[in-house]
Amino acid sequence: MTDRKAVRTIAAATVGNALEFFDFTVFTAYAAYIGDYFFESTDDYVRILQAVSVFGLGFVARPLGALLIGYYADTRGRKAAMTLTLLSMCLGSLLIAVLPGYRTIGILAPILLLVARLLQGFSVGGEMGPATAFLVESAPDMKTSRRAASWQLASQSFATIASGLLGAALSLLLTRHELASWGWRIPFAIGAMIGPAGLWLRGALEETLVPEAGDAHPPHILSVFTRMPVEVLSGMLITAGGTVLQYFFLYCALFAGRNLHFHALPALSVNIAIGAGTAFGAIAGGYLVSMVGQTAIVVSCRIILACTIVPVFVLFSHGAGFPTVFSLLGLLAIFHGAASGTGTGILTRLFPMPVRTVGVGCAYSLAVTVFGGSAQPIFTVIISHTGSSVSWCFYVVAMALFSTVPFLWMRKRLRDEPASRTFSDCQLSESIFHEDVTRRPVVVSCGAQGVGQYRDANSQS
Repeated sequence: MTDRKAVRTIAAATVGNALEFFDFTVFTAYAAYIGDYFFESTDDYVRILQAVSVFGLGFVARPLGALLIGYYADTRGRKAAMTLTLLSMCLGSLLIAVLPGYRTIGILAPILLLVARLLQGFSVGGEMGPATAFLVESAPDMKTSRRAASWQLASQSFATIASGLLGAALSLLLTRHELASWGWRIPFAIGAMIGPAGLWLRGALEETLVPEAGDAHPPHILSVFTRMPVEVLSGMLITAGGTVLQYFFLYCALFAGRNLHFHALPALSVNIAIGAGTAFGAIAGGYLVSMVGQTAIVVSCRIILACTIVPVFVLFSHGAGFPTVFSLLGLLAIFHGAASGTGTGILTRLFPMPVRTVGVGCAYSLAVTVFGGSAQPIFTVIISHTGSSVSWCFYVVAMALFSTVPFLWMRKRLRDEPASRTFSDCQLSESIFHEDVTRRPVVVSCGAQGVGQYRDANSQS
């Protein structure tokens, strides 16, 4: 694969994930404005809680998107699924950008806002599996494949930086009244316009999975849960820590404004430090896996975060200025990026190719739904009820440590040595967790609900 082709492949595969986090970041950053516009409560914290709760409810649709679109990707190919998710994601962004507020259409305003978030959630749930599988399967060798998945998190980070820069620009160009009345719509409109560029990029991709028509039965849509429940649960727990940490960092812009009393510009600029740190960590972690191993990176980085987050926020609560907050959050984000970027690659090794998209998508989406969707409402409730700017951090620390548990019971299956992978009927050998994912052999059918035959997209047959 040429460098130019590799760049286009990475850009095409990650554009949907980047759009997701661009929208999610701006939704969080402008939660106060969105709460004022779409809800009728007179209490500031109640409106913010309502806004972040709608944000969280969007996660409910993720598992359904992961299951249905993941099955579509595993039976019809990754490329078609990625096109579908990008279109629906852009539609959700456009809907948020043009919706009238509560004062105009009453209760319909928050209902339609929820519909837009559910549409986004469905598409995002379906995006992660095929995009990550495509990245890994497109890699020319095993070493490159282990780095490939880290670009998913890096793309999220670049989107966070973009949202921070856009937020800073809007804060400079618009008054607070203009931001509250219509300025907050601009980022969502920009997000919707990314769609055509993403479709153009994905149009030139070469499919990595080409199912043979009529050769055998495809895997049952629920086979990954019935045959691989331990792997799904492990993938969920590994993802859970990274998810809570990701939304912890995304919440920091709102936290900096309301609890540290930063003005709009420095508060939104916090996202730049977080995005840059996460992107650097994800890319660096991708290059370090061949030296120290995926497991070592994930476990060590999350333990470091668990030990440092509370002391850092204790320092913030004692009146730390913007330079200190900016630099320390950026430093913490490096460890988060390394752990979560590498953790995404581990998910692809948990599932064989015929069910990889469903497996990765469902494990990721269920974790994000349960732990990511609830994270920001939990943060808001904890801070509101305790009055402490540090208390919410203990929840983040607990989840960071909790996410390392799967490595204890799956330490043999999560080794870093590559080996061939098969998917037998109800019998999973230990080698299933060590596949060279860049090889795409024919997978023979097995049993009444066998996985069917899948042709190597790079073969000459």
